[in-house]
Amino acid sequence: MTEFAFAVEHRLDGRLGRAGVITTPHGQIRTPAFTPVGTKATVKAVLPEAMRDLGAQVILANAYHLYLQPGSDIVDEAGGLGAFMGWPGPTITDSGGFQVLSLGVGFKKILAMDVGTRRSDDVIAPGKDRLAHVDDDGVTFKSHIDGSMHRFTPEVSMQVQHSIGADIIFAFDECTTLLNTREYQELSVARTQAWAERCVVEHRRLTDERTTHPYQALFAVVQGAQYEDLRRRSARDLAGLEVDGFGIGGALEKDHLGTIVRWVCEELPDDKPRHLLGIGEPDDVFAAVESGADTFDCVAPSRNARNGTVYHTVKRFHLTNGSYRRDFSPIDESCDCYTCQHYTRAYLHHLFKSKEMLAATLATIHNERHIIRLIDRVRESILAGSFDDLRQEVLGRDSSGQAMA
Repeated sequence: MTEFAFAVEHRLDGRLGRAGVITTPHGQIRTPAFTPVGTKATVKAVLPEAMRDLGAQVILANAYHLYLQPGSDIVDEAGGLGAFMGWPGPTITDSGGFQVLSLGVGFKKILAMDVGTRRSDDVIAPGKDRLAHVDDDGVTFKSHIDGSMHRFTPEVSMQVQHSIGADIIFAFDECTTLLNTREYQELSVARTQAWAERCVVEHRRLTDERTTHPYQALFAVVQGAQYEDLRRRSARDLAGLEVDGFGIGGALEKDHLGTIVRWVCEELPDDKPRHLLGIGEPDDVFAAVESGADTFDCVAPSRNARNGTVYHTVKRFHLTNGSYRRDFSPIDESCDCYTCQHYTRAYLHHLFKSKEMLAATLATIHNERHIIRLIDRVRESILAGSFDDLRQEVLGRDSSGQAMA
């Protein structure tokens, strides 16, 4: 049975970016690659077969959510994540660390807060009750589903992720925010390192115990927020562990994303893959690829789609806007997705206004294909030596952060 491997095929001249191939027991991932997020073992509103048709190579699910519902033991009994959800290709689970933070302190509200405000060692969004408590051994948290209390330690995270059975799993880490103090970031980096070391030990034990299951690759997660010395220290320390790859996580200032990724990748071994957690906007992708990131995941394409926001080669727009009521053109005439080949903006406008479930399906098909195709083009441009030309073409006209009227 094929285990896990990574090979670099081509490099960007004078930069850390590269095109490569990750080999897993359930197939290959040609990088750079976008990883659609199927949080609860499903990309919302879209069949797994459709995701394959859209060009998705790998799906990421969340250990925290699957642990709470239906239970990681049920996924294990089903034959693992891929078999459970009917997805034949490679799969990834994140450790649950981000969800412990986001659901525990109101992360969406924190993101909207002013980063320039006074930093604190105990960040929580206004109007939120703390549902998660971190200590050096792990995290105690309250389920957002039924209020029951649970405990995640590095060992529990490994046990849960081995039961879920993804091809790539992540070490349990503490995800901080840009509002945390420098002192807390230092403590968090040390804690994440200690947890990663414990994850390696437990991962090795479970791998030896579960010999009838396919090998699961363990990635350690680099933290350190916006501080260069902390990012480099975290990367160097984690690079010394027996892991198969690395995640780049935690708080990232968008304006400095490429720089922060470069700090990390300069310290990481060249022969192991690097996954950037939670990134998917075009400008971020080009900056991260150039700086050495290989794979990415982001919920934005599907979440935006469900809210009626769709991507375009020029800029994104809102299908619920009245101007599309009689617009019988496709979302994007240059897109090869099923939605753009068969349906009009007017029809999708009608579906959203009528609150029909099909609206989310058709919009998600388009958005996921848009991002998958973009990063496929990035890969092709690296192999062809035209990366800078593609970046100029895409970012010179792409203002996806802006909305059409």
